[in-house]
Amino acid sequence: MNIRILRSLRIPAGITALVLIAATTVTAGIKQSAAPDFTLKSVEGENLKLSEYRGEVVLINFWASWCGPCRQEMPVLSELHNKYKALGFTVLGVNVEEDSSKARKLLQELPVSFPVLLDNESIVSRQYDVIAMPSTVLVDRDGNMRYLHKGYKPGLEDVYLQQVRDLLRE
Repeated sequence: MNIRILRSLRIPAGITALVLIAATTVTAGIKQSAAPDFTLKSVEGENLKLSEYRGEVVLINFWASWCGPCRQEMPVLSELHNKYKALGFTVLGVNVEEDSSKARKLLQELPVSFPVLLDNESIVSRQYDVIAMPSTVLVDRDGNMRYLHKGYKPGLEDVYLQQVRDLLRE
């Protein structure tokens, strides 16, 4: 993505940076630390708490309806969730938009099999220092953050698959 094009569109600098970050994919192991616990309401209306998934490998995916790579990634994550949930794996999608109606509308077009949570006030997004869309964090069975992915490009699902398998074997 060319920064001159974004500037010519008069997009504010902060959004320009977010778009540029989302246009690239960064995959990294992260310094192992406890994943911040949180409770969020799901699109179904129930409260879900990360600590309730202790003992499972959890992939937390932060996304927004306006994010093209997020839309590409959602079916991949749904498939991964379905394939490994019986082995103690789950995906938690966290929508970061203030207006949850946009997320609900997208989920009608792109239904997913994993729980989708609403972070309307960006409280959890701030806890996880989310600066790119999508951002994905893999949490091990002990509740520690192990991998961080900023952005999405086709092919990254192979990396997710290997990391999930590795964490499930631990």
